[in-house]
Amino acid sequence: MKQQELNKTYLLTSDLSLSTTLSLLQCPIERIDRTTPRKSIFVFKRTKKLNELVDAYYRDELRISPQAYFNQLRAIKARLYANEEGQTW
Repeated sequence: MKQQELNKTYLLTSDLSLSTTLSLLQCPIERIDRTTPRKSIFVFKRTKKLNELVDAYYRDELRISPQAYFNQLRAIKARLYANEEGQTW
C-alpha cells in the first residue's frame, strides 16, 4: 500500500498516550507495527469520530478516568510486549 493511501485509510502514531486514549474511547488499535526495534507504530482505522477525538486530544478537551487510563495503558503494554516479533503490512 502506498504511503499516501495508507495515511488516508489509517492513522499511524507512535504516541503511546494518544493511542491509549483513543483505544479507551472506542477506537480499537488495528495493529501494532513493531518492525523498528525501538519504536512501535500504533495503527487505527480512520473515521470521522477518530479524527474528532484526535483533535480534541490535542486541544486538551478530553476527560477520562485516571484509573481507566492506567488500566488501558497496562493492557496496551501487555499487547505490545506479548509478541516479540514485529508485524508488518
